[in-house]
Amino acid sequence: MDQLANPWWVFVVLGVCAGIVSGLMGVGSGIVIVPALVIICGLGQKSAQGTALAVMVPMALVGAFRYWKNPAIELSPAMIGLIICGAVVGTLLGTELAGRLPTAVLRKMFAVFLIIAAVRMLTLSPKPKEAVSSDSVSKQENTNLIESGDDK
Repeated sequence: MDQLANPWWVFVVLGVCAGIVSGLMGVGSGIVIVPALVIICGLGQKSAQGTALAVMVPMALVGAFRYWKNPAIELSPAMIGLIICGAVVGTLLGTELAGRLPTAVLRKMFAVFLIIAAVRMLTLSPKPKEAVSSDSVSKQENTNLIESGDDK
């Protein structure tokens, strides 16, 4: 514990905050952990990113399990598996690239990514889900025809 740059409780509070944000909004812990470790704890950008990735696995597994157990939430195992395949390859490429980039460039890229994500989340409306199937539209049209026939 003596080797920590900050008191131990700072990291526990950071973990609680990252867990709440991750579980509540489904975002990676890096959105909270990386800036906090760099700004508050004085870690280098690459060390903060590596730390965020290391704590993400147990946190994500607990969160995913809780969502999976909720009967009101649909998760597609096929989609999850495909995303995992791509994410593993992407992580290998991304960590290799991060190791080669200067820290200042990496920090600016991270900040720009957060800004773009925030602006898009605020300005784009979600893609509407097909709420009514064509079959139920046909039934609705038939119902309307029957109801209009009753009015005569």
